[in-house]
Formats: sequence, C-alpha cells, structure tokens
Amino acid sequence: MESRVDQAVRTFESGYTCAQSVFSTYADLFGMDRLTALKLASPMGGGVGRMREICGVVSAMALLAGLKEGNTDPENEDGKERIYLLTREMADRFKDKNNSIICRELLGIEGREESAKPSARTKEYYASRPCSRLVADAARIIEEMLLDHSFEERVL
Repeated sequence: MESRVDQAVRTFESGYTCAQSVFSTYADLFGMDRLTALKLASPMGGGVGRMREICGVVSAMALLAGLKEGNTDPENEDGKERIYLLTREMADRFKDKNNSIICRELLGIEGREESAKPSARTKEYYASRPCSRLVADAARIIEEMLLDHSFEERVL
C-alpha cells in the first residue's frame, strides 16, 4: 500500500482537526466511510474538545486500533488486553518521539483553553504549531503498526 502520511498532513492543513485528519485518512481501510470517520473523530481535536488533554492524533490512533483489532465480547479478557496493549504501544511510540501524548504539553501551553472556539487557521497558525509534524508522526505509526503484521506476530 502506498503511504498516506502526506495525505493526512494535507487534510490537517486544509482545516480539519488533527484527529479527523489522521482518522479519516485510514478509516476506509477498516470499513468506515470518510463522512462517518470525520464525524466520529471531530470531538477529539484539540486534546478532546479543545481541553488540551490527550492529543487528538493519539486518540485517532486508538480509534483506528479499535477498528482493526477491537474487542466486541465483554467476557473476552484476552481481547481487552490485546487492544489495550496495541493502544499503549502506539501511544508509547508517539511519546518516545515527542516526549508526551498530552496536547497542552506538545503545544507548550498551560491548562485548558478558556474558549471552545478553535483558532483561525492561518499561515502563522500552521507555522507556530507542531501539529502537522505530529499528524505525520501518528500516520507513520499507524502504517507501521496497523498496516503491517509485526504487532500480530509479536502478540501471537
């Protein structure tokens, strides 16, 4: 499969949230249409509702892991553990590269934004934030871990 990293970054730089950009770029590979993917991921941007908690790209990775390997049986403890392990490994890779999975820490800001209104997307906005790079980092992790069979081989 051809890499979609650049597509994810272009989606972000066209005005979508970080979470929407990552999630919608890959959701079709796991059976979800783009419109549904954009809707589902929309509240995850800005560290979930612009509260600056877990970075939206990390949330998007977890959602994609769920589409691929998610557990649907409440009695399946092994299935629960498997999806948690996959999610943790993806988040750990992201954290190893970026020193955090917390939006405000990645952006270098203090606490929760007072307003839920997103910042205007300007050239200055994109130039002053690491978000395009973070989208690319998450997309690479997805391609390495969800589109590759190395995780399944390690767990099985």
